Amino acid sequence: MSEEEQFDDNDSVDNYKVAAKKTVDEYKNLDAEDASLAKWKESLGLGADVLPLEYPGDKRRVVILEIQLIICDPKDLNKEEVNKFDLTNENTIKELSNIKYKVKENSIYRLKIRFKVQHEIITGLKYVQYIKKAGISIDKIDDQLGSYAPNTKQKPFYEVELPESEAPSGLLARGKYNAVSKFIDDDKTNHLTLNWGVEIVKNK
Repeated sequence: MSEEEQFDDNDSVDNYKVAAKKTVDEYKNLDAEDASLAKWKESLGLGADVLPLEYPGDKRRVVILEIQLIICDPKDLNKEEVNKFDLTNENTIKELSNIKYKVKENSIYRLKIRFKVQHEIITGLKYVQYIKKAGISIDKIDDQLGSYAPNTKQKPFYEVELPESEAPSGLLARGKYNAVSKFIDDDKTNHLTLNWGVEIVKNK
């Protein structure tokens, strides 16, 4: 049984029908002569300076560019260790599943996510993470990231920090943890799946 199958994703999903989404061009052409609507569309980032696609023909609507795992030293919270995952590199994504980043017990850590939106407005984007230790599912994280318009030259990417967490402590808590992370919007489209993990180590 996979990590996802041991948790019920429907717990956090409202039973309503999502309205049909429009592309950037459809929004641009919507009542083009209406001045007030034009200002509204510009406030959403639907002006003429929308960024081009990452590459010609790119069909992705959400492009996760980078994740940072930021760890604060439990003995000095002003001292931070920043681990950056360049997710524009396919090799990095593949290698993540084989790497366990060391986190001292009782450390405060958080994730910072940088991403780009293209093609259309994305609504209800969230970060979902399933965590296992020794093959047993022990936790699920479900953090809302928000709704976003396609990026522009003035705002080439979005950056969101997730809430802080404290690493567990004690003999039984130490060891290797596997995580499966997903970026899912309100129409249940999964934009990226990451397999990665950490190792909780003794705070010497």
